Amino acid sequence: MTAKYAYVGSRTTRERNARGDGISVFRIDPQTGSLQLTQLVKDLVNPSFLALSANGERLYTVHGDLSDISAFAVDKGTGKLEFINRQSTQGKNPVHLAIDPTGKYIVVSNHIGASLAVLPLQADGSLGELTQLVKLDGPIGPHRVEQKQAKPHFNPFDPTGNFVVVPDKGLDRTFTFRFAEGKLVPAATEFVQARETSGPRHIAFHPNGKLGYVVNELDSTVTTYAYDGATGALKPLQIVSTLPETYTGNSRASEIEVDPTGRFVYASNRGFDSIAVFQIDPASGHLRFVEAAASQGKTPRFFATAPGGRHMYVLNEDSDSIVAMQIDQATGRLKPTGFSVQSGSPVCMVFSA
Repeated sequence: MTAKYAYVGSRTTRERNARGDGISVFRIDPQTGSLQLTQLVKDLVNPSFLALSANGERLYTVHGDLSDISAFAVDKGTGKLEFINRQSTQGKNPVHLAIDPTGKYIVVSNHIGASLAVLPLQADGSLGELTQLVKLDGPIGPHRVEQKQAKPHFNPFDPTGNFVVVPDKGLDRTFTFRFAEGKLVPAATEFVQARETSGPRHIAFHPNGKLGYVVNELDSTVTTYAYDGATGALKPLQIVSTLPETYTGNSRASEIEVDPTGRFVYASNRGFDSIAVFQIDPASGHLRFVEAAASQGKTPRFFATAPGGRHMYVLNEDSDSIVAMQIDQATGRLKPTGFSVQSGSPVCMVFSA
């Protein structure tokens, strides 16, 4: 059986109070969920979000707080990375990137640059020079610190591959763009407005392609949307808290994921350091809060379910740890396996193809 690898991005700069060293490559034990470090790619500035090509032969990373992204070749036998090249996104603080289904383009969110960048991917997987830069604008939200401008935070392709959906924390909006022939064009319904001061951050789609779940960072909620794959339109259905009703302190949500079977949604809380578990109503798509499982560390900025769906890895940014959780296949609940590994300021994890 081909070995599986996990790639972990980190924050590395003093300005971010970070302790990361670059991109870590781990070999995964599929039975226990344990991780063994096999490579550390150093001397990278804030490789804080990663994306793998569909064939697993190329890995791309943003460089947070700069204006660049980089490409790496992946040795599929050993999992090891080798630098290819780097290109400008012409906007400050790229935070997310997604490869289009044809594998010919990559789309990037410039968080502080308030823009989306499109760069071509060459036949050898290297990055070409930027071909489109789309500025986002609109009435800012009322949060005096976090909503001073548009702040796109995420730009995944939808399940059809025809649209790019962009939650914007600064404008309390989630935008939709049609993507064709390497260009972004606003969809007929350009955006859906969220509750003010909610701060939409990331979106996860249901496997049926008819539902999207947006995690709202600033008010720690998840909004359920009906999704029209023909037009890219989002229609709000429900909003629920990621926090138990007994918790009255400060917290911010960050990551969201729908499990591969389409029965559960997970969202992470930073402050009330935990992973919220929701059950999906199969008829309505609405969410029912099940639990908020302790992250076993501090500030779980990111988490990811491993291939096979048996384990989840929780990345605790401020306690420098990656914790393995066992997923109860019947209830969706999470239980620590007992395995954790030290990793400086971990903030993203992707798995080999």
